[in-house]
Amino acid sequence: MVKIVRSKRKTLAIYILKDASVEVRAPLDMPLRHIERFVDSKERWISDRVSRRARSIDAKFAFSLNYGDQVLLRGNLYPIKAVEKSGLSRAGFDGEYLLAPPGLSSDMIKKAVISIYTDEANKTLREKTRAFAERMGIQYRGLRVTGAKTRWGSCSSKASLCFSWRLIMAPDDVIDYVVVHELAHIREMNHSPRFWALVSCVIPDYPDKKKKLRQLHESLASQDWS
Repeated sequence: MVKIVRSKRKTLAIYILKDASVEVRAPLDMPLRHIERFVDSKERWISDRVSRRARSIDAKFAFSLNYGDQVLLRGNLYPIKAVEKSGLSRAGFDGEYLLAPPGLSSDMIKKAVISIYTDEANKTLREKTRAFAERMGIQYRGLRVTGAKTRWGSCSSKASLCFSWRLIMAPDDVIDYVVVHELAHIREMNHSPRFWALVSCVIPDYPDKKKKLRQLHESLASQDWS
């Protein structure tokens, strides 16, 4: 089933929505036969994208975390380990394992892992931001780690930075790119050639980092971290 949405736009476009439904956006006065012909010409592409989205939805619904499972931290996989330890009241990372008290449900394990991610993101991002800000000669007013789902990082007009704890799953070189990207926005609040030149001075191969970031985003799309 394809939903047609008309507006003042000038071109046709097909969107695969989050629920794997298909939406065609068309100009107000475009004849229906033209829209249908366009959709027919894209049938294989639509079928492929809908199948991918449906698989992602199924995987996300089935996503769970248990002791022994491995999760990403700074680009490396580490297992989740139950630890009988006096005084262990919260989850933590010891360099080899993500540690959590025993007897937790799958949902509680996920919350414990998110807690670890948030702690590690706070430490890592603050260290990296301080180092790159000094290197770039840029001053920022503050830094917060948030639960943002759609943005890895952001920079306000008041030079305050925000990063998603999800970024801590990325490799270090990719984290570096996001930090430099947001710091560069303090000088250039846009994505102009001057902005990218500033980023390139610190991360010359930034297009490769952007590609890795997109790959991580696609991977996380099939995981439920809410």
